[in-house]
Amino acid sequence: MLANIKYWEETAQENGFAIPHFNVWNAEMLMGVIDAAEETKAPIIISFGTGFIGNTIFEEFAPMMVSMAKNASVPVITHWDHGRSLEIVQNAYNYGMNSVMRDASASPFEENIRLTKEVVDYFHPLGIPVEAELGHVGNETVYEEALSAYQYTDPNQAAEFVQRTKCDSLAVAIGNVHGEYSSEPKIAFDVLEKVRNAVDIPIVLHGASCIPDKDVKTSISLGISKINIHTELCLAAMDAVRENQDNSFLELERAVRQAVKQRAIDKIMLFGTDGKMNK
Repeated sequence: MLANIKYWEETAQENGFAIPHFNVWNAEMLMGVIDAAEETKAPIIISFGTGFIGNTIFEEFAPMMVSMAKNASVPVITHWDHGRSLEIVQNAYNYGMNSVMRDASASPFEENIRLTKEVVDYFHPLGIPVEAELGHVGNETVYEEALSAYQYTDPNQAAEFVQRTKCDSLAVAIGNVHGEYSSEPKIAFDVLEKVRNAVDIPIVLHGASCIPDKDVKTSISLGISKINIHTELCLAAMDAVRENQDNSFLELERAVRQAVKQRAIDKIMLFGTDGKMNK
């Protein structure tokens, strides 16, 4: 069933769990995470973003995302991740995404506010929630290099940012990065705690693949209500490819779907989302 992200993020915030956000850009990934959600009776978010258009034509893949969301036995949200312009997120909405993120986090504070508010003002009358980012998680790179110039979320700016933009959820930069970590993640829980105390909307953790389970649980306990996973789905898929390289292509695809499903189940259980579909 197609679900509302605002309801589920707020429910997660109130009940101490986190909604899993899975980036999907092919049939095996999409079916695998839906399989996982149905088996665990968990609400989930399925998402697409600009980084995947080299592999998949969004406008052709989106109808499959929407169809599977509507026909699932569990709540499923369709989402556009890291929208870099109003036009991009408008296109996502036109093709069935019922939640969007406007990521202007690489811009200065005032410009981030302006660009985020532009999207909020457009989508709120349509009933579409908007996620924003304060601080800057950045692109995939060597972790040590990322930390040397890392733009942590400033807790002193968080309340003003939320109040002026009216965004519905806030992605934070607390030592998390996209892609694989080249060394042990250093999550700034003190920053997270200060942001949580400064704002009352749901807080989002991007780049959560390969963050140790204990740190993920601590993040949830400190107020994270939505957690983004992509890289670990890809790693699980690649393991399946290597293990089934001598099988037929049909068997290989089924193995990839199963591997993605199992990794998604692992995350759903870790985030405490299993069994929550009737909350």
